[in-house]
Amino acid sequence: MNNLPASTGWEWLKQGSALFRKQPLALTILLFANIVFSIGMSALPVLGPVLAIVLIPSFSMAFMRACLMIENGDRVTPEVLLTGFRRPVLAPLCKAGLVYLAVSLVLMVVMRFTVPTEFLQQMAAATAAGKAPPQVELSHLLRIFGTFVLNTVVLVTLCFVAPLTYWKHMGPGKATFYSFFAVLRAAGPFIVMLASWFAIFFGVCILAALIFGDAAVGRAVIMWLIFLFVLLLQCAMYAGYTTIFGKPLDKGPVAA
Repeated sequence: MNNLPASTGWEWLKQGSALFRKQPLALTILLFANIVFSIGMSALPVLGPVLAIVLIPSFSMAFMRACLMIENGDRVTPEVLLTGFRRPVLAPLCKAGLVYLAVSLVLMVVMRFTVPTEFLQQMAAATAAGKAPPQVELSHLLRIFGTFVLNTVVLVTLCFVAPLTYWKHMGPGKATFYSFFAVLRAAGPFIVMLASWFAIFFGVCILAALIFGDAAVGRAVIMWLIFLFVLLLQCAMYAGYTTIFGKPLDKGPVAA
């Protein structure tokens, strides 16, 4: 894991965009399928939301392997959805998902003690009723922003846990360790990548809002742009993985 120049983050974004342009329809279908499965699982009582978090590494491996297939010149087929759900890798990926679950619980506690519960309840009630959100105090706004930044940083440091578990056959602890320090050592490229991604996304969304206004077409375009940029970020993460850990060999699941 050599030190990388900050400009590498921009290269990751360009490489991710190139991967997406090769098979945009396949990646879009893959994203929608993952969203449908995640929503359906989260709807299950009690254990549904927990399972949705534990299976994050299994879901994310579908995108990682799809990017590898595109890079190899292969056609992405629906079977790639099952990449992280086959034996014997399902159990190791679920163990890695327990790391996500533990981190999510910690972040929920941080949110609980950082942002007042009353404020969150008012925001939720206003959103449900379709009313304008209540006035936000500067201190609350700073806390929300700080919590958002913390969540983003933590999730980014876990972005390589799934591929390290699947391709490098690491246990959850070792995969988390290597993912965390890989992102930490490549902080410059990650900052550039995320900042560039957000700036482009924000600029394109503003342009779409100016063109279409608040019409139904405008909202549909914004929603489509959100999906598009999520896919671009997923592809850029794959580019980051191959730069830091090398291009994986697509030999199928191997026991950890």
